[in-house]
Amino acid sequence: MAEAPPPTLPPWLRRGLADLFPNGTPDDPDQQLAARLAEADRKGRPLRIKLGIDPTGTDIHLGHSILFRKLRAFQDAGHTAVLIIGDFTARIGDPTGKSITRVQLSAAEVEANADTYLAQLGLGHPPERALLDFVTPGRLEVRRNSEWLAGLDLPQVIELLGTTTVGQMLAKEEFANRYGSGTPISLHEFLYPLLQGYDSVAVRSDLELGGTDQKFNVAMGRDLQRHFGQRPQFGLLLPILPGLDGVQKMSKSLGNTVGLNEGPLEMYSKLEKVPDAVADQYLTLLTDLDPAHWPGSPRERQKALALAITAGRHGQDAASAAQADAANLVAGEMAARTVPEVSLSGVTFPSKAFHLLSALGLCASSSEARRRIQGGGVRLDGEKLSDVNQDFSAASELEGRVLQLGKKTFLRLVA
Repeated sequence: MAEAPPPTLPPWLRRGLADLFPNGTPDDPDQQLAARLAEADRKGRPLRIKLGIDPTGTDIHLGHSILFRKLRAFQDAGHTAVLIIGDFTARIGDPTGKSITRVQLSAAEVEANADTYLAQLGLGHPPERALLDFVTPGRLEVRRNSEWLAGLDLPQVIELLGTTTVGQMLAKEEFANRYGSGTPISLHEFLYPLLQGYDSVAVRSDLELGGTDQKFNVAMGRDLQRHFGQRPQFGLLLPILPGLDGVQKMSKSLGNTVGLNEGPLEMYSKLEKVPDAVADQYLTLLTDLDPAHWPGSPRERQKALALAITAGRHGQDAASAAQADAANLVAGEMAARTVPEVSLSGVTFPSKAFHLLSALGLCASSSEARRRIQGGGVRLDGEKLSDVNQDFSAASELEGRVLQLGKKTFLRLVA
């Protein structure tokens, strides 16, 4: 009898996956997640999927929601989501991505933020209207890591510190950069990865979700589980979502976010202007739309992702109404303004953004066109062009769209 082929990961799990570790021997459930999933199915034991969040702010945006969407997918597949509210670790602050020591929050601030996070994730709402399923028995555990971290005594803390070295800590990019530049690193910051890793021990995690910037912390959880005699978790990492500018990561401090609490019209209007270069990432990470059915036109892809994401948050009826309202608003604004036309007949396609401006005679040279784009003075249908090398494949891609230079020049592109 031929041997059965090794198990493979289901499509819902592979979607958007940036990194999975370990990823070794196909039939070993400690080295291959597909084998661990098959083992869990045979034994009738759902996996425990850990996601930790430190409530250091009050708002969740779409960039954060990528991890929650994957956690929900595990829930829908019958596994147990273990959502850890880092009420203890938030008071230290994750040093990941930070060039200076973070300001420590009070316990009251952290708890208030945690309440707003849970409300945005769907606490008190039916599963079909929530990012996470808070209702179905066995699908969700919400834990606060103060449950186990606040009671650690000094010998236990010393044991944790003894599991790693200063050299290992300085392998973390942010610590290495700060150490190399002479920027102070407080000793309590070294505790953060250890305490976050100890969370995996406390909840007996089978798999931890994180962004690609969290690999060090997730791997620390594996190391500590081994130290305490547990079966090490898998690490599943997802990409960092670019913001609405299409360049930098989505971040409230950069002003390029879409918040979960935003209304349907505001959400849709922002999303339908996502730069073409990142539209596929938004479709992959923030929707369940089948790539085989994605629209071919970049403009139609923008509309499709905006409609799907808004519907996922507010329902299909509200999203459709927002799409219609957005179209009416744009039509009204354009009708109120006399927009002269400029022909695309003199442009050779495919064309890069900087070449388009010079070919249309709007800039005296390609170098001037580059400067105008890099200076933020060029918009297409109200969305800032930020990439001088953005490609436009055909005139049909630009037909009817409004090109804006500076504050006063508006031109409608015609074939």
